[in-house]
Amino acid sequence: MVKEMRKNGKTLYICEACGFAYKEKELAEKCQQWCEEHNSCNLEITKYAVPLERTSTSLPNRLT
Repeated sequence: MVKEMRKNGKTLYICEACGFAYKEKELAEKCQQWCEEHNSCNLEITKYAVPLERTSTSLPNRLT
């Protein structure tokens, strides 16, 4: 099941396996299913991901 998050008055759907966010719940569900089955991300799905604000627990600076 994907996670819902509100950002700037809009709902985003988060793949709990990899953390990518999507505007459409269906894409987040496809992403999560792919991640869990293949233990990887699919570029044809993740190209629709939207950015989230960076927090202190995000990736280290060298990876952003």
